[in-house]
Amino acid sequence: MNSKQYKVLKKLFENPVSATLRWTDIKQLTLAVGGIIKQGGGSRIRIVLRDRALNIHTPHPRKELKPYQIRAVRRLFKEGGIIP
Repeated sequence: MNSKQYKVLKKLFENPVSATLRWTDIKQLTLAVGGIIKQGGGSRIRIVLRDRALNIHTPHPRKELKPYQIRAVRRLFKEGGIIP
């Protein structure tokens, strides 16, 4: 994990939830920690991290994830033992 990805990880765990986390940054962070991104139908994606999985929709037309999506990704990372 490089320094930019670590900053994204710290931002993911901020309270209150950041409204500026972009999907591309979360995707790169997930891949850096050994996760898998699977494309579903339409804008659906599945994030697989260790033995956990999360299904969400990629944000569009905006690039930023919604707060409930950020909380779900945060929970996935926490359950996978990946915290800053």
